[in-house]
Amino acid sequence: MVLVVDVGNTNATFGVYDGKELVTTFRLMSKTPRTSDEYGVLITEMLNKNQIAIKSITGVIVASVVPNIMHSLTGGIRRYVNEKILTVGAGVKTGIKIVTENPKEIGCDRVVDAVAAYELYGGPVLVIDYGTATTYDLVTADGCFAAGITAPGIRISAKALWDGTAKLPEIEIKKPASILAQETISSMQAGLVYGQIGQTEYIIQRVKKETGYDNLKVVATGGLGRIIAEETDMIQEYNSSLTLEGLRIIYEKNNK
Repeated sequence: MVLVVDVGNTNATFGVYDGKELVTTFRLMSKTPRTSDEYGVLITEMLNKNQIAIKSITGVIVASVVPNIMHSLTGGIRRYVNEKILTVGAGVKTGIKIVTENPKEIGCDRVVDAVAAYELYGGPVLVIDYGTATTYDLVTADGCFAAGITAPGIRISAKALWDGTAKLPEIEIKKPASILAQETISSMQAGLVYGQIGQTEYIIQRVKKETGYDNLKVVATGGLGRIIAEETDMIQEYNSSLTLEGLRIIYEKNNK
């Protein structure tokens, strides 16, 4: 079995694959400072609770956008789980070519999502990740990471509303019954959700116009991506495990 780890700005998501089957997933907060021993104990406890024997983990792959936790995280994994850790970065085989002006600027999480979308759905494909930021990444028909668009995520936008105003409350992010809101909470929900839908549809249209890709596939992922994907027919696929799938695919490419 392979342990895949996606370290984001808010959470670290762990998945265990038995071949191509995702057996289990769990999360730990990535903002909380921890020692390597703390990470090791927490990870082994979660594996045990999900009935995954530590000895069955034959390899580990990690992609991280939070460099300052990598020393303690990988140290904990090496000591408590498995010493064989592949870290996504320069020199790792991905199967796609980054042709942007500065490839080193592209976050490894975006590369992993692009790999998964291209391998699973083919190209050209636009990958939308509704995470801390909302990102739109274009992979061409021949597997080149050609362009990326970055916008504030839904939660960042929501936090800006209630942190930057005196009277607007913290709210649950969900689609209201109608865009014609008549009170504060549904008014905020309407602006956040329908605003994100509008942004999504405009960016997809603009990408199609500038690339000429009328056959562009659009794949979404990320915690709040399902809400948006269900409200527009311009997104063809929603895959909540896209990043984990990408990590599995990259691990296989590097361990044939």
